[in-house]
Amino acid sequence: MGLRDDLERFREVGEERREDLKEFISYGDLGASGSKDIKIPIKVVDLPEFKYDRLDMGGVGQGKGGTPDVGQPLGQPEPGDGEGEDGEPGEEGAEHEYYEMDPEQFAEALDEELGLELEPKGKEVIEEVEGDFTDITRSGPHSTLDFERLFKEGLKRKLAMDFDEEFVREAMKVDGTSAREVFRWCRENNILVSMAWIEDEWSRIPDDERGTWASFEEMEENVERTTAIQRIRREGLREIPFRREDERYRHPEVIEKKQSNVVVVNIRDVSGSMRETKRELVERTFTPLDWYLTGKYDHAEFVYIAHDAEAWEVERDEFFGIRSGGGTRISSAYELAKEVLDERYPWREWNRYVFAAGDSENSSNDTKERVVPLMQEIDANLHAYVETQPGGTAINATHAEEVERSLGEQGNVVVAYVSEPDDVIDAIYTILSTEATAE
Repeated sequence: MGLRDDLERFREVGEERREDLKEFISYGDLGASGSKDIKIPIKVVDLPEFKYDRLDMGGVGQGKGGTPDVGQPLGQPEPGDGEGEDGEPGEEGAEHEYYEMDPEQFAEALDEELGLELEPKGKEVIEEVEGDFTDITRSGPHSTLDFERLFKEGLKRKLAMDFDEEFVREAMKVDGTSAREVFRWCRENNILVSMAWIEDEWSRIPDDERGTWASFEEMEENVERTTAIQRIRREGLREIPFRREDERYRHPEVIEKKQSNVVVVNIRDVSGSMRETKRELVERTFTPLDWYLTGKYDHAEFVYIAHDAEAWEVERDEFFGIRSGGGTRISSAYELAKEVLDERYPWREWNRYVFAAGDSENSSNDTKERVVPLMQEIDANLHAYVETQPGGTAINATHAEEVERSLGEQGNVVVAYVSEPDDVIDAIYTILSTEATAE
């Protein structure tokens, strides 16, 4: 195997060292990516190359003075052999670059990784918009008259009807001919001239010029005939024969655009019990879902709702970092979600997803009496609740179980459990596979 083969092999290895998508979702730096560009780390692999020691000035095969003979002991290694510059073992981690994906590529990669083939569900909004002025009609406002087309039609007619008047006048000077014979000769030579024009011009030929040519053949041999293009270049274009039937009016083409819209409502418990590890698990689950749905739909919008005992709408940048010291009333978030969806994202026009996450702790009876009825009232492609409880479910964390027990058979409701990063990809699969089977 030559150096070129080695180099190619190392390049292939470098491409394959892109972190596994599951590993990236569970343990990678999601914050380095934006909503439109997902950056997945690639470990850098150094390519092989020859290096020459600038201090070694000897010739090929020559050693320095004191070079040991074959079989002579070499002694102890010099300091620094196989170590860093300061003699200490290297402590720096591998360098990383990034492989960028857009949300559509991410969705395709995740489908492949999870073995899914999901297509956007629900409604497509049909919108009629005006496109380019490509439609042509025979009537319309004067301002939309297609003058370029009119000019071209007139010019074509001009070129088709035009004839060399001087050439025909010379034909009238043939000895012994008549106006009728000149007209017949013109027709035989594809000269488009009317009999009326010939009769009008015949009377204007001076008597002393008649009989100039013995025959039409002699005239053609001695008189140069010019084309319409030559005459236009020489004399200019004085007039164009426009006709009303040539008029066409431009209208904008009506384009019917089908656009699949989606709105995703992300709900997060920010109460005092939602500590850092739980918050991180929410982010690791919700962020890939946001990217995925952005890639699947033509137009995606997101609503972020934080709640403790009360709920409020926040920006995405705040969503994963907020922490409150209050109690928990999950229904407050669903009340706000219903209000937002009803006012801004009507069900007839939008595909709607409602994703909520927390540690399943909720105020007494709130899940059964308020949350479950609200989830039934809110029309959505999919409702999902993600329980984040590191180390297992707490005794008083019953919200996920109650939702699953009450709505698990509904078809568009799913509950997922995440207790550590390794559970994230399974939770995402559970949610998306439910969407795939929901009617």
